[in-house]
Amino acid sequence: MSKVLVLYYSSYGHVETLANAIADGARSAGATVDVKRVPETAPPEVAKAAYFKLDQKAPVATVAELANYDAIVVGTPTRFGRLSSQMATFLDQAGGLWMSGALNGKVGGAFTSTASQHGGQEATLFSIITNLLHFGMTIVGLPYSHQGQMTLDEIVGGAPYGATTIAGGQGQRQPSAIELAGARHQGELIAKTANKLFG
Repeated sequence: MSKVLVLYYSSYGHVETLANAIADGARSAGATVDVKRVPETAPPEVAKAAYFKLDQKAPVATVAELANYDAIVVGTPTRFGRLSSQMATFLDQAGGLWMSGALNGKVGGAFTSTASQHGGQEATLFSIITNLLHFGMTIVGLPYSHQGQMTLDEIVGGAPYGATTIAGGQGQRQPSAIELAGARHQGELIAKTANKLFG
């Protein structure tokens, strides 16, 4: 079976919650899954003053270990319609992997969180996916086989490009049941794809 890395950055825990749901979905398809985060680049005093969630249990990843996985699912909250600087800084250090082609043909996916429904979810997903395509990865999104993303009965995240959640302007909203189901579905599809390619 395949080996999947769910790699994320999360300031307030919303993306962390999605990451764990994606990992659950990938495990349900038989994959071995690690959940890791990228280093915090904000100064400690700034992170504390902004009430960042600093007690996340996922270990911090290193760039070199990305080559050890068959699939990598990348999640980050939006920062003005693009990926966070923490995730960008981490991926910017992967030039050696790009040059050696170490990630060519591996499976990739993206997920995100925004404050509002129109806060840049799809643009942020594309900014992640752009990086993964440059690494030579095959992208798996969140197709409409997850029909929950089409509901009109409640506010809900989700896009064909990846799982998403809406956090609210003060981070007051946690991922909903539909959003978590979408994350699990994407994780399962990514693992199934990696299993076919590498299992």
